[in-house]
Amino acid sequence: MFYCNIKYYGAKGDGKTDSTTAISKAIKECAKNGGGTVFIPAGEYLTGPIELKSNITLYLESGAIVKFKDDFDAYRPVKTRWSGYECYAFSPLIFGSNLENVAIKGEGCFDGQGKTWWDVNHQLRSGKKFESDRTREIAELNRELMEWIETNIVEWESQFLRPPLLQLINCKNVTIEGITLQNSPFWNTHLVYCDQVSVRGVAIKNPYDAPNGDGLDIDSCSNVRVSDCTFDVGDDCIVLKSGINEDGRRVGKPTENVVITNCIMIHGHGGLVLGSENSGGLKNITISNCVFTCTDRGIRIKTNRERGGYIKNLLANNIYMEDVLCPIAINSFYRYGINENNPLLNSKEAIPVTEKTPRIEHIQISNVTAKNCRAAAAFICGLPEMPIEDVSLRHITIEMTDDPNELGGEPDMVKEKLIMSGEGIYCKFVKEIEFYRVKILTKQGPAITIENCEDVEINHLKMKKHHQDTPVIVVKNSKDIFLEEKTASLSSKTYLQVDELSSKSLYLKESK
Repeated sequence: MFYCNIKYYGAKGDGKTDSTTAISKAIKECAKNGGGTVFIPAGEYLTGPIELKSNITLYLESGAIVKFKDDFDAYRPVKTRWSGYECYAFSPLIFGSNLENVAIKGEGCFDGQGKTWWDVNHQLRSGKKFESDRTREIAELNRELMEWIETNIVEWESQFLRPPLLQLINCKNVTIEGITLQNSPFWNTHLVYCDQVSVRGVAIKNPYDAPNGDGLDIDSCSNVRVSDCTFDVGDDCIVLKSGINEDGRRVGKPTENVVITNCIMIHGHGGLVLGSENSGGLKNITISNCVFTCTDRGIRIKTNRERGGYIKNLLANNIYMEDVLCPIAINSFYRYGINENNPLLNSKEAIPVTEKTPRIEHIQISNVTAKNCRAAAAFICGLPEMPIEDVSLRHITIEMTDDPNELGGEPDMVKEKLIMSGEGIYCKFVKEIEFYRVKILTKQGPAITIENCEDVEINHLKMKKHHQDTPVIVVKNSKDIFLEEKTASLSSKTYLQVDELSSKSLYLKESK
């Protein structure tokens, strides 16, 4: 196989010389000779966008750092998927489309130098305008889309559609291994329509205040393996997506068959997140042997009445969490991305089921230990017209903070802000949910609150430090509630609080 050292083509690792042309020449020469390795030796390299080719391995030697120019005009418009929409946007810093057998490996670092991009985002969020020749060019390319897309994305009107640090679209046999990716202008690493992907031993870093600084976005991809990676970001760490609203349903390509194991998530809005751009569907996902510390949420599923699609067949096992806001959040009422001109979409009452109605089902979460959590032990909220279905929580231990000064926060983002602090598990509009060997320590309130649910089974529930005069289980407006005899025998006036409707279908099961 061919071997190309970028220094042979004029690159200089002095941190000042523009190496864009040298890197491009090396990649093209390697591809012309049937593929091989493009080698970046130790040193600091300044470059514009890097476009990959099939059968190429881009290898960064230990001590190599590639920094990308923050000159917006250096990044031409390309056809991409941006925040769930197929459209034109600034070229990703590292980009590949319709490739096979592409790899990025090594011990070096890619630095997106995203601050200048973030500054414009902050400017737009403050209500100020931004326009350039490049954004006008992108706006013209997206003119038809802009006429029909209704969105509250802050950049959409200006068409300042910031690029990810690394994006591969419609590629097969992808390997990303060993490298560090940091300071991305937008999402850090974005894989779209890819098949047979391996991400191993990668460090992904963004500052806490980087806007939309996701770690790894897996978007309408299949057969993906993520292992032994570390994430320290300001937004979601690993996110599974499949397009947004009408455009995502039009493409109709799910993210499926994803394995995530042996990863560490440090900071971020969520550890493992599914949605909210799930309009093409998300299915067949496993996560195991991971540690989440200081993430807002741990395992998080979010969608709403605009998305449609489905999220199903999630298996999570052997997870440790510490200092998170809410360890488990499953939310069909996610408030962002909703058309504010349609009041039905935020209605508390059931509305007709349509292609916009999302479905969440078949979720199994087991062997989770979470300590010093701040808001709620879990928040599971379906839609009245489409309850979340078939959820199993087994061998779960969650300890909420006992800090009397902890203000808590939103366990997840629903239309009307719900602030909780040191509370237990809250379930609403769920059909068929099982709690088996669950232990909860709350600062206040019951261990489990069940509201508008059906077919609930609770076995071997323990509430550590039961608060006097506080019920352990609260059931409201629900039916078919099954408690083991041992749990029921512990019942007192304060242990189990059930309203009149729910009491009519409360059943005892033999203890196992």
